[in-house]
Amino acid sequence: MEITRQDVEKVAKLARLDVSQSETEAFAKQLSQILTHVEKLKQYNTDGVEPTATVLGQVNVFRDDVVRPSLQVDKALANAPEREADGFCVPKIIE
Repeated sequence: MEITRQDVEKVAKLARLDVSQSETEAFAKQLSQILTHVEKLKQYNTDGVEPTATVLGQVNVFRDDVVRPSLQVDKALANAPEREADGFCVPKIIE
């Protein structure tokens, strides 16, 4: 499938993107290549193939959310350069 410069310009206008002439040509070429590849993939029979989210078979790599003791506030703030009553101060970096 061929994506034209006009197609790219139309999508850019709808998305309110400012796209230069060279970018328009590059995007048209890249999108055409992507759609050609997708068309090529459509020729393969995928009946009976389970959809996959990962090829490694990992399900959930997060640990269980278990309540456990944490640091005391005094120990956590021991190395803070400046402290407030309930935390530490961070220097302002944005004017």
